[in-house]
Amino acid sequence: MPKYKQVDNKLIEITGDELAELEAREQAWTDGALNRELEALRFKRNNLLAETDWMANSDVTMSDDWKTYRQELRDITDGLTTVEEVDAVVFPNKPSE
Repeated sequence: MPKYKQVDNKLIEITGDELAELEAREQAWTDGALNRELEALRFKRNNLLAETDWMANSDVTMSDDWKTYRQELRDITDGLTTVEEVDAVVFPNKPSE
């Protein structure tokens, strides 16, 4: 099925070279989906870790529950190899203070 572009309000069939470039860009976007999803997951994870960074100060005693929570956050991206796996991630619950 031919693809078209709009030039001066007219539909013009794209050339073979343009089609190849379009398909290459679409493939590159598809290939980058996992990295984009992992980046978004890490962003959220990093924000949650940052909220509790103060607990790692030398004058604060962190409970085992908080240590476990922070470790689970750090490990949350381990072994994720597909977009579906990233989408299925469930963040751990913060311990009660």
